[in-house]
Amino acid sequence: MEQEIREQPDLLAKNAAGYFESAREATRQAVGDRGFDMVLLAARGSSDNAALYARYLIEVFLGIPAMLAAPSVITQFHRRIRYPRCLAIGISQSGAAPDVAEVLAAMREDGHATLAITNTAGSRLTREADHSILMNCGAENSVAATKTYSASLLALYQVVRALGGELPDPADLLPNDAWIETARNAAVESSGTAVRCQPVFALGRTFGFSTCQEAALKLMECALIPCKAYSSADFEHGPKALAGHGSAIISFDGPKPDLAAQGCAIVQAPECRVEHEPLEPLWDAMFGQWLALSAARARGLDPDRPQHIRKVTETL
Repeated sequence: MEQEIREQPDLLAKNAAGYFESAREATRQAVGDRGFDMVLLAARGSSDNAALYARYLIEVFLGIPAMLAAPSVITQFHRRIRYPRCLAIGISQSGAAPDVAEVLAAMREDGHATLAITNTAGSRLTREADHSILMNCGAENSVAATKTYSASLLALYQVVRALGGELPDPADLLPNDAWIETARNAAVESSGTAVRCQPVFALGRTFGFSTCQEAALKLMECALIPCKAYSSADFEHGPKALAGHGSAIISFDGPKPDLAAQGCAIVQAPECRVEHEPLEPLWDAMFGQWLALSAARARGLDPDRPQHIRKVTETL
């Protein structure tokens, strides 16, 4: 896991331009002149968190509705939904997620444009989609998605750019090796708080909402720390009552003085070095990854051999 966390700056820099070219060609061929009125995003696990990031990008920069699919509507209830003209995007690092593939297959059969984002050429997801964008991350051996998660964020960012979103070229705005060390040092210093406190919450908002969801997932699967993610706004509507002495907040949207005043320990993600909010999740995600790894080590756990889970999860 540590090795693959450290690979991310080079991989993102190497693949950024290729993702844009692939996205531009794939969306041109998939959508053509027919256009679309909404985007449907199908994913599970870490890829679902990437889809949440994409939803904000699409609605903010393209001005069209985007929603996350509920695959069980198709796989369990065998129902078809009367979507308007749609671009359906399936995201899966392995490309083996059967429910995500079923969504793309159904959407394609119903005449909608379909696009797969995956790290695995020739996978089921690529066979079901009209076109694919390959992450080109090489093998990811850790059970926890790290480099494929950040790659999926960048690929989705480039898809929105290719569809006409007014977003800058990310080439000079990506995390570097210095950031890897900054995030690692901050995570090591903060891991003790995550280990000893209960309950633990992760908070974020807008583009960063995906980051708090992903950080919570990483803490659960790698360090066996129960962590619940919330929008910072939703947290005010009830869960805030639990943020007292002995609890902890992992914040991806700044300091939380009101929660600290309640006695809650605050772990604030280090301030990333990019002045472009839509790309901050690529930077912040690495802090979440390091935090989960550091907390796992503090608890004597091996995150590459987590209990009860495996790398490829297949659900219907």
